[in-house]
Amino acid sequence: MSYVITIDGPAGAGKSSVAKDIAARLGIKYLDTGAIYRAIALILHESEVEPVDDDIMREALEKITILLEDKAVLVNGFDVTGEIRTPEVDALASIYSAVPSVRKALLGLQKEQEKHGSIVAEGRDVGSVVFPNARAKFFLTASPEARAERRYRERIAKGKEADYDTILKSIIERDKNDSNRDVAPLTVPENAVYVDTSDMTEDEAVDFILAKIKEVLPDETE
Repeated sequence: MSYVITIDGPAGAGKSSVAKDIAARLGIKYLDTGAIYRAIALILHESEVEPVDDDIMREALEKITILLEDKAVLVNGFDVTGEIRTPEVDALASIYSAVPSVRKALLGLQKEQEKHGSIVAEGRDVGSVVFPNARAKFFLTASPEARAERRYRERIAKGKEADYDTILKSIIERDKNDSNRDVAPLTVPENAVYVDTSDMTEDEAVDFILAKIKEVLPDETE
């Protein structure tokens, strides 16, 4: 029997890495909803479509196709995997994801993934809006300072320029936008396990969540 595991949380909490690891350990699919929103935000911005819920936005959305492959995100056939992992696109995603027509267009795409087998879905409203009936839900977070430090180290490790203070400011602003938006604000889903990883390594977070999953889904995760 297929099942859904959701991992929500703020920007920079390590949701993607943890979700990927858990999906791999359980041998099921990983759904990166954040990549979908970043990709949509990038193409809309580049097409000079303002983040306004109007006919122009809806027409633009109808022309966009998104394909999630193993390690690639394709928008209208073009690989944007590298382009969407920047602080600038993070900020754009927060703005565009607050537009009702954007969320409506992508909600169906996300829900359909459940039809293809068990999944680990991560994002900002997967446990509260997309998969409210998921059998195991988690809210993964950390202090803004811890998240900024992780983002900073990630960018330095990739040979990219990075400024800790700028990243911290961006994360705090993103938290504010995501928590206060009118449509599907960032919130702790009902029945979700709250996991603060400020003082945890990624492996420790994965082991903790896996242990909880096996408590809830003992037969499916043997």
